[in-house]
Parts: sequence; structure tokens; C-alpha cells
Amino acid sequence: MNYILFGDQTRNQLLPFTFTRPIADIRLGVLTLREKWEKLLNAKTSSLTEEYLSAKFPVLKEADNILINGSVIANETLVEEIHKLAPNQTLITGETIIALRLKAEDIENLDLDLLDAVGPMHTKSNPRKINYLWDLIEMNEQEIIDDFKRLTHNRKSQPIPESARVSGAENVFVEPGAVIEHVIINATEGPVYIGKDAQIMDGSILRGPVAIGEGSKIRMGAKIYGATSIGPHCKIGGEVSHSIVFGYSNKAHDGFLGHSVIGEWCNLGADTNTSNLKNSYESVRLWSYTEESFVSTDLQFCGTFMGDHSKCGINTMFNTGTVVGVGAQIFGAGFMRNFIPSFSWGSVSGFSMHNIDKAVNVARRVFARRGLEFDEVEESIFRYVYDQTLSYRKT
Repeated sequence: MNYILFGDQTRNQLLPFTFTRPIADIRLGVLTLREKWEKLLNAKTSSLTEEYLSAKFPVLKEADNILINGSVIANETLVEEIHKLAPNQTLITGETIIALRLKAEDIENLDLDLLDAVGPMHTKSNPRKINYLWDLIEMNEQEIIDDFKRLTHNRKSQPIPESARVSGAENVFVEPGAVIEHVIINATEGPVYIGKDAQIMDGSILRGPVAIGEGSKIRMGAKIYGATSIGPHCKIGGEVSHSIVFGYSNKAHDGFLGHSVIGEWCNLGADTNTSNLKNSYESVRLWSYTEESFVSTDLQFCGTFMGDHSKCGINTMFNTGTVVGVGAQIFGAGFMRNFIPSFSWGSVSGFSMHNIDKAVNVARRVFARRGLEFDEVEESIFRYVYDQTLSYRKT
């Protein structure tokens, strides 16, 4: 069977992260949403996504296909039900389509009469679905726990060195090549997963549930609270709590990151701090691209949500509930505004448009530092997002 992950109207609620990726490639827990599906399906997936993203995330169609909603979090019951779908049948929960089985020719030009001819299957599970940016913060703890169980089932951790001080060692899993000398790990309140070739430097303190991705480095003396997920190839220092860093991003120095989500290829300058609680203890409001205004999250704790390739200078201060778009360059003293559009350049005193050619050149250099190429496909996505977000920079 061929599996295709698709996005629904939720995509617009998950901007700026979905400017540069399908919903399924958002990280939540240890894995991305796609990786969760692929592990449970025991199969690779492709994506039915926005046209401008399709060169990087191409769709693979076969004679018989099952399309799965990429914003729904995989579980064992859903996979069992998906395998039972008849041709032209849907798997639903309420009014939400979880999955549908279609022939290749019916994918692009879907005739709803085809689906009406076969009664839908109602899931017997209680699926979790990502609908809003702040869901990532709210759901991350449980997802770290669930991913940890699946990734470590019937597997043996690498030995924990004598120099590491560990509580709850049965809840710590160390992949091959990881280095954890002279660290403190408390896994009594949640698991700690340390990916392949990761390095936890001297004096670091990790309190689960925490996930550290492949090849990432936790700098000396860092304090990582649960529930925090660090993706692959990141450099993290200072204090981090209840946050997600997708991958290839750096917060290498002191400063606080709390209840926040940081995309790929971001850099937070030394002593950058994010506010995650208002002095009034009121519910935090967050910018919505769908409403084009600020909406209530109903959360007391809510920090910064930063799209791919955005960067900030030393001593940057982010207000409670801040959304930063793609490719922004932020610097200067004082609390930043709560919504910073993509490809903005500036500070508290004002923002101007970031030159797209300069932004592309910076991205090329950043990729090259990791031995990767910022190719024509990456550049075309960059330039498309730049054009599509122009109106925000004019306001």
C-alpha cells in the first residue's frame, strides 16, 4: 500500500512553520508527525502539499493509495483501522477526515460521490490532532513519553558512564555514539532520550521528559527542563523549559527559552530571553495568520514561536506570546513587538524589509557550515514565502 500525508485547513493555523514544510514535518515529542506515522505503518510516506513545496516534498502516487491527515497524531488503533479501509472509504472522527483510500486518478480531482457511495468508518480511538501553534507546547510532554516507549521497545540503551549522576536510570535511553560524561540526569518524572552522536557536555542538568536529537550538543552547564524536545544537530545552552527546537538551530549561550517553538536554521544570540508569563497572569494572546489579529490561547504560559531561518542578536528580549516569521533578522535593546513578519530586518525602533538576495546568501553560508547545500529548490521556497508575506511587511 502507498501512503500519502496531506494537510487540511489547519495548515494556516500552523504558520509560520508550515510556510516551509508540510504539517507532517513538524516536530512533536522525539519525532516529527511524519516519522510517527512511518514507524507505526512500517512504510515510507510522501506528501500532498502546496505546489511551491512540492519540489522538495514530492507526492508519490500508485494505483492504490491511502491518504492520511498529517495533522493527526499516529496511534496503533488508527493504523489498524486504516488497514481495513475499503476503496473510496474514509476514516473519520466527528467531521474530521483522518484517512481515505483512493486510486491515483482520483487524488487530484476528487469526486465526493465516490466517497458517498461507501459508508465512512468511525474511529474507535480518541485521536489527537494539532490545530493551533500552542497545541505543540500543550501536547509535547505526552508525545515525548509515547515516542520514547516506541523507540526503545525491546532495545537496550548504551551504558551510562560512571561520571554521570542519574536518577531513574530505567527511563534514560542513550543511542550509540552519544557522550554524556559528568552530567546530571533526573528521569524520575519523565523519560530522557539522547539521540545518536549527541553530546551532553560537563555540568549540564536534564530533567525529563526531555528528548535530545541526533548530533545535537548541549553546552556546559545548560539546564534543560521537561517537557523539552531538541531536534537533530542543534547547539543548546542556558536555560530551556517546555520548548521545542525543530533542528539545525542554535541557542548556544545563556538566556531563557520557555514554552516556545523554534524552527530550523534559527540562531538566538547570547543572553536572548523569552517571556512566557504575563505580569498580570492573564491568558496569553498570540498572532493568528488566519484571523490576521491576536487571538486568545487560553494559556497562562506561552512564549515565542519562530519560523525557519530567523535570527536575533545578543540580549534580545521577546515579549510573552510572540510570533516571528521566516527569515527575520532581529536586534537591539528593549522588548520586541509581538508579531514580527517574515523577512523583516530591525529592532524596537522599527523594522524594514530584509533584502531577499542577502537573505539567500546568508542561508547558503549557514547550510555550508553544516556541509549542506542551499540549492535551487530551497531558494525557490524562500523567494515564494518572501513574495507571499510582502503585505505584512508593508503594515
